Amino acid sequence: MTQLQEVSAAQAPDGASAPALIAPAERIFDRAAVRAEMHAEIGEEKEEAAVRRIAVRVLGEARDRGRAVIAEAFAERPFAAAETTRAYTHVTDGLVTLAFELAAGHLHRRPNPTSGERIAVIAVGGYGRAEMAPFSDVDLLFLTPWKITPWAESVIESMLYILWDLKLKVGHSSRTVKDCLRLGAEDFTIRTSMLEHRFLIGEAALAEELDRRLWTDLFAGTEREFIDAKLAERDQRHEKQGGQRYMVEPNVKEGKGGLRDLQSLFWITKYLYRSDDTAELVRSGVFRRDEHETFVKAGAFLWAVRCHLHLIAGRAMEQLTFDLQVEVAAAMGFKDRGGRRAVEIFMQSYFRHATAVGDVTRIFLTSLEAQHSKDPPLLARVFKRPPRVRAGYAVRHGRLIFSDEAKFLSDKLNLLRIYEEALRTGLLIHPEAMRLIKANLHLIDDGLRQSKEAQRIFLDLMLKHGNPDRALRRMNELGVLSALIPEFEPIVAMMQFNMYHHYTVDEHTIQCIWHLSQIEEHQVVEELPVATRILEEGVNRRVLYVALLLHDIGKGRDEDHSVLGAQIARRVAPRMGLNKSECATVEWLVRHHLLMSDMAQKRDIADPRTVRDFAKAVQTRERLDLLLLLTVCDIRGVGPGTWNNWKAALLRALYRQTRRGLESGLEDLNRENRGTEAKRLLRERLSDWDQKALKTEVQRHYPPYWQGLHVTAHVVFARLLRDIAVDEIRVDIHPDEDRDATRVCFALVDHPGIFSRLAGALALVGADVVDARTYTTKDGFATAAFWIQDGDGSPYEAARLPRLRETIRKTLMGEVVARDAMKSKDKLKKRERAFKVPTSIAFDNDGSDIYTIIEVDTRDRPGLLYDLTRTLAGQNIYIASAVIATYGEQVVDSFYVKDMFGLKLHSTSRQRALERKLRDAIAEGAERANS
Repeated sequence: MTQLQEVSAAQAPDGASAPALIAPAERIFDRAAVRAEMHAEIGEEKEEAAVRRIAVRVLGEARDRGRAVIAEAFAERPFAAAETTRAYTHVTDGLVTLAFELAAGHLHRRPNPTSGERIAVIAVGGYGRAEMAPFSDVDLLFLTPWKITPWAESVIESMLYILWDLKLKVGHSSRTVKDCLRLGAEDFTIRTSMLEHRFLIGEAALAEELDRRLWTDLFAGTEREFIDAKLAERDQRHEKQGGQRYMVEPNVKEGKGGLRDLQSLFWITKYLYRSDDTAELVRSGVFRRDEHETFVKAGAFLWAVRCHLHLIAGRAMEQLTFDLQVEVAAAMGFKDRGGRRAVEIFMQSYFRHATAVGDVTRIFLTSLEAQHSKDPPLLARVFKRPPRVRAGYAVRHGRLIFSDEAKFLSDKLNLLRIYEEALRTGLLIHPEAMRLIKANLHLIDDGLRQSKEAQRIFLDLMLKHGNPDRALRRMNELGVLSALIPEFEPIVAMMQFNMYHHYTVDEHTIQCIWHLSQIEEHQVVEELPVATRILEEGVNRRVLYVALLLHDIGKGRDEDHSVLGAQIARRVAPRMGLNKSECATVEWLVRHHLLMSDMAQKRDIADPRTVRDFAKAVQTRERLDLLLLLTVCDIRGVGPGTWNNWKAALLRALYRQTRRGLESGLEDLNRENRGTEAKRLLRERLSDWDQKALKTEVQRHYPPYWQGLHVTAHVVFARLLRDIAVDEIRVDIHPDEDRDATRVCFALVDHPGIFSRLAGALALVGADVVDARTYTTKDGFATAAFWIQDGDGSPYEAARLPRLRETIRKTLMGEVVARDAMKSKDKLKKRERAFKVPTSIAFDNDGSDIYTIIEVDTRDRPGLLYDLTRTLAGQNIYIASAVIATYGEQVVDSFYVKDMFGLKLHSTSRQRALERKLRDAIAEGAERANS
């Protein structure tokens, strides 16, 4: 028998029984066969570098074959997570043990080792738990009886070189048992990794001694401090990852409701019960059987996601980024269904499992609290006297709970009343009460839904106590909200696969209601003065809160969610206790909840026709007030950074003009009135000009110029145009702080395609155009105003303005050709390429009195506006203004245009030809952006 075989036969028997794998063990990694092949290849070779090269080649080929077998089997059974993670562990065990056999039995053989020349190779951490994703780290502990000897150092070094050459990411430490106990006492991370130790090969007696000493000398009696440390780690981890369970690009491992949360429960379970079997939690009364099944299913789903994520990325990848979400959904067999993309259905499943992890964590902590294994919350310790609660309730560990379970369940309304009592007292609901509510959702039936008292309680939760979002979020997490309003259930954890929405539909809805409560509580007076004043003057709060709750309830189907939502609201609003008139208003608000946002962001509100059409749709001041409040909360509830001064300014302007039209008559909303007022204001601002120069300025512009710009822009253009030469280009760049944008004004001789050239110049410096308008003077000059933002949606910083000015000058002077220069800049980031937006092009001859509106709804990219305007210029289309509304990866560019004769585009054939040209430009640009 050779040295190589002696070591393996004595210390690493191959016939040990193993748990189920995704494929037969010998197909994945036949250790005996690989050992024999490696031994045959090595023969009598003694030179270490040569031996290692042979070993790495043989082991690498075996590893690749095994990984291919696992990947193929996993593709056929994409949810078989436990079998897959054990299969990857099986491959790694083979690599590690054979590397050790080679190092200890061939390269550094000791026929008669001393008592100090012993090593136990032990897997720790996730590898020790035998749960490995395709590219998980390999954490090893080399255990020696005393201080490490030169022989042991040589064995470990040779073994690590082999594993590193196999491209394994190895974390390793060399310690004695005494070292392990000392370091474990000082560092909870080390202690946790050793909690999950698993002997692999070497001196078994050493490993057994470590196991015994860990439990007797380190773990015993330290349960409370370990639990507190793990929970503190969890809180820090959640904060680092964003603290939201519904982060749209969640971290599967570290995020809230992710695998690390489940592993924390495993660790605490093992520490308390000295068991790897989570079923022990059922036997000990911590979980009911159905709760344990939820725990197991959530773990299996999350591990399956993580394994697919690694395989698709080809490396250790824990962030479920947008581009990878699409591929993981496909790998797991999700299909498009009922108007929803496969990726959205997959992510809804993901978020529901993440919520389930939160549920089981809460239940587990309740049990610990009951056993006094975990200290009560800090506030409960500081303030000994809890608030007084109503009859039937008690305060336990600083949280609200029922006094008597049977009495609590004897009245179905108590399932709602407890939320009211929690808001009234400011107490959190005790997890034991949450558990009871979740287990008895069947009590919320049609009788309860129709109950006047239930309707009162629910409306009061939103209207009366403050913090309505807290009650709604708790109700949603436990399923109470969906039980009370069954129509709400489909949008729970529903992800919208785009870059605009930061939250799932249900969380967005609750965020909207929180924003409304913030306005009511005067928390954002400076930011939202108009909305605050409307609420102070008084609106029907019942209508407003119910409309916000239901505004997106129709999402996720084939139909327009506003239309379907209005139909659902017609059924649900009466169950909320609203009267007939209130129900009609709620239905109208849900049906038209996007109207004001669309009018403000996709249309030119300087065009009186826009305001007149909007006023006709709204009809009453009451609806206008309610719609503004709903629109503000809807935009702010999308996510951080979505609301800005630009949108605020647009909505305020539309609101004020519409309100004036509704109160004094729509006939006041005409171009003549606006033009007369604009000229008067300009004369006031230029009072230091002589009359001749002032008369020249006032008479040189056509009527649309006076109606389309604020007087501040009129003053700027007056100064730019004064004594301008025909070969001169004048530019004024000024931050428009009130609108979160930078205003760029141009004055130059007019020529065809001027709008496109200006758009190209701005695109080259990475500017996002949010609004633009051009006018021609009677003496042949073009005046153009562009409002631009940087990539973060903010005005340009002063330090960047010189480069902006110089790039504009070079482009307009012909020194830089925008079309050529844009090719390298017009690219999409890899993670953003998964987002597909169907292109829609519409021609509207009714939305403006003098222009055709071309609305292009498509996928946004850096050079899009330039491509569209260049295409329109090439077709002899004059662009008067452009309004750009961006929603994440989607953009709606609305162009107010005329043909070369100054007429609207009425011809259907002309419209179709122009649409083809625009679609070709979009497709060509998209191909370039994705290359």
